[in-house]
Amino acid sequence: FPNGTDLTLANKLKQHLDSNSCFRGDRGKLFTVVHYAGEVTYETTGFLEKNRDLLHLDSIQLLSSCSCHLPQAFASSMLIQSEKPVVGPLYKAGGADSQRLSVATKFKGQLFQLMQRLGNTTPHFIRCIKPNNNQSPGLYEQGLVLQQLRCCGVLEVVRISRSGFPTRMSHQKFARRYGFLLVENIADKDPLSVSVAILHQFNILPEMYQVGYTKLFFRTGQIGVLEDTRNRTLHGILRVQSYFRGYQARCHLKELKMGISILQSFVRGEKIRKEFAELRRRHRAAATIQSQVKSKIASRQYKGITDASVVIQSAIRGWLVRRCSGDIGWLKSGGTKINESGEVLVKASVLSELQRRVLKAEAAMREKEEENDILQQRLQQYENRWSEYETKMKSMEEIWQKQMRSLQSSLSIAKKSLAVEDSARNSDASVNASDATDWDSSSNHFRSQASNGGGARQQQQPMSAGLSVIGRLAEEFEQRAQVFGDDAKFLVEVKSGQVEANLNPDRELRRLKQMFETWKKDYGGRLRETKLILSKLGSEESSGSMEKVKKKWWGRRNSTRY
Repeated sequence: FPNGTDLTLANKLKQHLDSNSCFRGDRGKLFTVVHYAGEVTYETTGFLEKNRDLLHLDSIQLLSSCSCHLPQAFASSMLIQSEKPVVGPLYKAGGADSQRLSVATKFKGQLFQLMQRLGNTTPHFIRCIKPNNNQSPGLYEQGLVLQQLRCCGVLEVVRISRSGFPTRMSHQKFARRYGFLLVENIADKDPLSVSVAILHQFNILPEMYQVGYTKLFFRTGQIGVLEDTRNRTLHGILRVQSYFRGYQARCHLKELKMGISILQSFVRGEKIRKEFAELRRRHRAAATIQSQVKSKIASRQYKGITDASVVIQSAIRGWLVRRCSGDIGWLKSGGTKINESGEVLVKASVLSELQRRVLKAEAAMREKEEENDILQQRLQQYENRWSEYETKMKSMEEIWQKQMRSLQSSLSIAKKSLAVEDSARNSDASVNASDATDWDSSSNHFRSQASNGGGARQQQQPMSAGLSVIGRLAEEFEQRAQVFGDDAKFLVEVKSGQVEANLNPDRELRRLKQMFETWKKDYGGRLRETKLILSKLGSEESSGSMEKVKKKWWGRRNSTRY
């Protein structure tokens, strides 16, 4: 309509649409339209300027190039009108460029921009709902929220989605995603058959889905059931796979452990066999040495006894020969004198004297034989006692070696558990030296006491002295073994943290080891000395008894001669 304004546009709309229920006219330039979501009030200010559809410049130029005068006149008037400045708030910034574009061109450009944006992005519709108009926290106005949902079209979208099939999926994708849930293997069939078999297996109602040429359409909530089943199945498959992999790993680890144990047993067996062969070789060497030493000692003893018996026999024979020769000479001299004075008396006295001397000689021989028998018995007793002492010494040595090995093993175990480098070697050396001196002094004192006491008792009772020395050595060995074992156990407990003590376990372990080595050397020396002392006691006792017999015999001989 000619010479129209924004106010006349509003009046025209009120005049023509006042009878419509969706339209309500207000005063001035305002009018209200009732939409499905609610009422919206519009104002006609700027409607004419916004919707003015000017003729495009190309069309005007086309009219001006026409050969007829009428189109040229229209074109010239349009050019003059388009060159006039347009007054209005909507065309202040913009001007000629905005007037040259038609409504169709603008709509086309906007449509292309919208399609390009939709093609480049994935649309997500986000609606912000105000809980109340005052923007107060914790206040919820139900009517306001419902109105906003209606205005945004959320309720309508929900209604449409419920009435339709919002979920869509192609046959190939559906079969690939849910095909493994089938009980039977139908991998050789087409995707549509696989999809229908899946729907039948899960008892999905026919009204809840539709089958198209390329896609499947589902109502709301149907895919969720399939997804839950799929997730549970996948979770079960993963758990079964994890259990199977764990079982395989455990079996492999068990095989490795078994192989390692077998290899270690072979290595340990070979090592033990080598050590046993070395120990057997040493034992045989020790047995050979002992047998040689014993043979040498026995041969010396036998030689001494033989020499002593030869000496005794030679002395007796010589005494008898000298006595007989003296008697004969005395008889000759006495007989001539008797013959000169009186032959009968002299011969009778000589005969009685000879008979008396023969009886004395026979009695002396019987005494010597008895003494010889007694000496043989005592010698046999001494030999038996000596064999008993040797047996006891061997048993003591074996016990000592066993306990030494046990102590060495315990000390080696403690050393392995306490194997840490120490930084205080100088202080350890001084402490160890003082301890070694103490041990040496105590051992020397014990040795002096043992030798003094043994010497004193040797003069009285040699065998009881030997037994007491052996008892002392055994008692000392048991005490020292218990002390070293307790110290090693205490150091292990301190190192492991079971016992709290203000000391350095590594230094104390080295000190204990040095003390053990010192004591072991000292104890071995004392054992050897005790063995030599006992052997000397046995030999001296036997020789002393022989000397006593000799002295007694020679004393009797001298007494008889004089």
